[in-house]
Amino acid sequence: MIPVDSIWLATELMDMHTGTDTALARVVTVFGATQPHCAYLFANCRGNCMEVLALDGLGIWLAARRLHQGRFVWLGSRHGSQLELSPEQLRALVPRLDA
Repeated sequence: MIPVDSIWLATELMDMHTGTDTALARVVTVFGATQPHCAYLFANCRGNCMEVLALDGLGIWLAARRLHQGRFVWLGSRHGSQLELSPEQLRALVPRLDA
């Protein structure tokens, strides 16, 4: 499991056709810097796909989760460009991360 100390959600939508380097650059743009043992979540425009970028202190993990039905619903940018999630909220979205 990937150890995660804090979980951050970017409320602005992201193009999911990006690779690890682009996602990492987006983390720096939205959150100011990257921190080890943090997970950063982004959703696509349709809300049916989410990418998780996690830094484990040794490298970077980029995973995607696509819903077959329904969509992810975020509060939106009117609440700021980022939100911190609880470990329970992250486990509901990404069951294999150890938060």
